[in-house]
Amino acid sequence: MNQIILHRIYDKSLTPEGIRILIDRLWPRGIKKEDANIDYWFKEVAPSSELRKWFGHKPERFEEFRLKYLQELRNDEEKCQKVDEIFQMLDENNVILLYGAKDIEKNHAVVLKEEILNRCEM
Repeated sequence: MNQIILHRIYDKSLTPEGIRILIDRLWPRGIKKEDANIDYWFKEVAPSSELRKWFGHKPERFEEFRLKYLQELRNDEEKCQKVDEIFQMLDENNVILLYGAKDIEKNHAVVLKEEILNRCEM
């Protein structure tokens, strides 16, 4: 199976080859669309605006955010569909999930990767 790679869109370091998917609801500040080097923008798979604002990237809220976001990924039809699309892309390629959050360990990309890997085990 191919890999799911998390990569901060602001990082200029090279990433392996793969399908590059921006998974933020909002376009990252300071990045021009023509310079973004993305294949897809799946804003539908991002946490709801309410959940994103509540979390506010506060590390102490991450575990509760994680549970609520997993619930969204599993119960929201549109989010489910996008997770399925990403899962299917793994058959052919590595998938690089691009995000803008500063914290590389406590963000929605980590949770999304967890959910995709859960589907791999089913």
